[in-house]
Amino acid sequence: MTAISRQIDTIIKLNPDYTEMDRIYLTNKLLNLLGDDTLSLAGSADPLKNLDLMVAAAIATGKISDTLAAKQILEAQLMDFATPRPSRINQLFWDKYQQSPQAATDWFFALSCANNYVQTRAIAKNLVFPAKTAFGNLEITINMSKPEKDPKEIALAAKAKASGYPDCALCLQTEGYAGRNNFAARSNHRIVRFLLAGRTWGFQYSPYAYFNEHAIFLDAVHEPMKISQQTFANLLAIVTMFPTYFVGSNADLPIVGGSMLAHEHYQGGRHQFPMMQAPIVETLHLSGYPDVSAGIVKWSMSVIRLTSSSPVALTNAAEHVRALWANYSDPTAQIRAVVTGQRHHTVTPIAYRVGGQYQLDLVLRDNQTSAQYPDGIFHPHQDVQHIKKENIGLIEVMGRAILPARLKAELAQVKRYLLGKPNHLAAAHEPWAKQLLAAHTWTADNADSQLQVAVGEVFARVLSDAGVFKWNQAGRQAMVRFCQLL
Repeated sequence: MTAISRQIDTIIKLNPDYTEMDRIYLTNKLLNLLGDDTLSLAGSADPLKNLDLMVAAAIATGKISDTLAAKQILEAQLMDFATPRPSRINQLFWDKYQQSPQAATDWFFALSCANNYVQTRAIAKNLVFPAKTAFGNLEITINMSKPEKDPKEIALAAKAKASGYPDCALCLQTEGYAGRNNFAARSNHRIVRFLLAGRTWGFQYSPYAYFNEHAIFLDAVHEPMKISQQTFANLLAIVTMFPTYFVGSNADLPIVGGSMLAHEHYQGGRHQFPMMQAPIVETLHLSGYPDVSAGIVKWSMSVIRLTSSSPVALTNAAEHVRALWANYSDPTAQIRAVVTGQRHHTVTPIAYRVGGQYQLDLVLRDNQTSAQYPDGIFHPHQDVQHIKKENIGLIEVMGRAILPARLKAELAQVKRYLLGKPNHLAAAHEPWAKQLLAAHTWTADNADSQLQVAVGEVFARVLSDAGVFKWNQAGRQAMVRFCQLL
């Protein structure tokens, strides 16, 4: 079969708006994108390989240039035909929701993968391994999925005029947007609408997922992130709507927040993170909240877990903790809520269901800097930034490291150094590599596993640096002082 015929088969299978009667129409639409010379192009039974063949043919016919942006724009345009229009997506989703919430999310996620919006092949390149620590098994990932642009495209993006549309990568305006050199292709992107506290929100999947069914919930209005009592109510409403998912929010301050503070959004999905499995080590009593149980979680960061069968009671208790933390200072522990009029305290909240109960984990955050720690007192310190120097956001707070792609090549050189082979060891890794060489015996058989353990230990330290109350005697005492006020 030809590539175009196979693509039309995929379109008809995924998109109920098309039938066999539309085959000639679709053929002509595809030829317009690919060039008439591609009519007899041999295809592949694998839809994504077939997509590659069509993109390569479009380059050969001169329809598009051989750049990453041009190829991604065409890929999305080709798969747009296989994706129902937004109104139809919403109708189908909420029809399936009547069967069950999971039936709806299963369908939407499967479609988002099949139409290549979720970049399954790129995600499969990520390196993932566990790391056993005193706080449980952390999840270490080296993110290889996002493609790197070549110098030509970087130059083109630099020359591109700022259009101001879409407002940002999280806006509803991205749905169906063709893309350009400095903005991702989104022709095949679809967003499910729903009401949250009387406002329109959107639900989509992340194209470069960091975990299973990585979802994004976004406000229809482009406005900055803000953690408040409404945040807790929203998170609990979402896990009521989608009980198989967790949902959390990045903190709303620089350094301790995520990379997208300009647009209110949450992240969720079907994944149980290490922090969710961590036990309570000390029970707390919240005065005035009899329907809520509370405790300190055994976790490298500072976490208070609230549990209740009542979302309303849980929302009120969470706001009590947040408001107290927002104004709490303890100079003996370097904790200061406000410095020269600038607030430094917030929380990273995560909501999920456990049986008939709701749980809300509140991770206490402080974004102060100092002369000693200019990147952040409660941020990865300089001696671990060779592994991780970026902000510790929602996903990493819960125990899943998102490490940069550079580490794949750099760790290969560290391994060669440890085995006594010629290497190009990066200067940033040299002190750490010397420590590892002195601490362990290295062989070809154990080098990979021992190096993974070492990376896990560094990430555990990263989380400890980000924790406001340390797991030493002074830190435990400081945590008790704060919790006594609850």
